[in-house]
Amino acid sequence: MKTVFPLLQLFKKYKSVIRFIIIFLGSYFIFSIIYNGYLKYFPSQKYYPDFFTHLVAVQSEAIIESLGYTTKILPHPQELSMKLFINDIFLARVVEGCNAISIIILFASFVLSFFGKVKTTFLFILAGTTIIYVMNVVRIAVLAIGIYEYPQHSEFLHSIVFPLIIYGTVFLLWIIWVRIFTKTSAL
Repeated sequence: MKTVFPLLQLFKKYKSVIRFIIIFLGSYFIFSIIYNGYLKYFPSQKYYPDFFTHLVAVQSEAIIESLGYTTKILPHPQELSMKLFINDIFLARVVEGCNAISIIILFASFVLSFFGKVKTTFLFILAGTTIIYVMNVVRIAVLAIGIYEYPQHSEFLHSIVFPLIIYGTVFLLWIIWVRIFTKTSAL
């Protein structure tokens, strides 16, 4: 019985940390199962390889086109991706991992872990999701143009700059949320 009592004290002492971990992991797990179920059980007949990846590829193409480049996307014949071309040069594959859904799931799980007022939390998740999605489309366009203009730096752009843009955005949104959460929870 002596060993149980200190364990209970630890749980009480770190209740908020344990709550954060359970909510974060639980919501991440649930959102991931839903998204993977969507990919597995609701394949798109119209959009290749899936709706979100296709949409991101089309929107990235539109941004690149608006910047004066001749761009096209084509379904990859051997794998589930879209091939991105600038001036008929194949530069990148837009795969399912490029659609930012997994990053949005990570973002939303963190925000839910610091759940505030329902309306504030929902609106922040909605706004953050929109910002992450837009930044993702822009980063794909920037990466493609960067690789086209500076092919010698393609590894640096894809390995360092590309993740820095999206994860930096998510980190900044998390900081903003924690500040909002601490202000609203103090009221």
